[in-house]
Amino acid sequence: MSEEITPELWERSDAYHNSFLIGPDEPLEHARTRSEAHGLPAIAISTAQGKLLNLVARSISAKRILEVGTLGGYSTIWLARALPEDGQLMTAELNPKHAEVAELNVAHAGLSSKVKILVGPAAETLANLHPEQPFDLAFIDADKIGNLAYFLEAKRLVRKGGVIIVDNVVRGGSVADPSTKDNNSEGVRKLLNYLKTDVEVDATTIATVGEKGYDGFLYAIRL
Repeated sequence: MSEEITPELWERSDAYHNSFLIGPDEPLEHARTRSEAHGLPAIAISTAQGKLLNLVARSISAKRILEVGTLGGYSTIWLARALPEDGQLMTAELNPKHAEVAELNVAHAGLSSKVKILVGPAAETLANLHPEQPFDLAFIDADKIGNLAYFLEAKRLVRKGGVIIVDNVVRGGSVADPSTKDNNSEGVRKLLNYLKTDVEVDATTIATVGEKGYDGFLYAIRL
């Protein structure tokens, strides 16, 4: 391959594959456009990552999903679409403005009956959850400093055999660079150090490149 590998090439590759596998989607585009118009940061997952979350949820026949970090509801819509008619998604969001935008986006997608947005610090929100039935899937995409706290609560709330996915755990390779001491990288390292001896889950990290750059996610199964 003679062409230099660049972020532009990763983005072009994503767009190429998406053109075959993911069709135009007005509610999702609406969610991105409305979020941008309201000044939300452009840090939502990519189109292909959203489709992956949807496929994972469908592959395990998820009926109850937990999300940590709603933002404008883009990932929420992808996940909620995987649920059956009687399914439910609970999503925790710190910022009331983000939650308000997400609520409108979810409503536009016709998914309000399946989604409940819980506003407040996620660690407190999760600690206060004591559902009668456990969740099948948890997706964690919030502040990285809180990764371990969120993961521990997710592990408590997810059924045995259920899946926990944590986003942004590679961070351009900075997590593996000991000279990088930023809070986000340290938050991921804290989670990895815990998982090294955790016998209640089995996990791996998958590095990714695409329209969101060089990053990756952690995929864990509750044993």
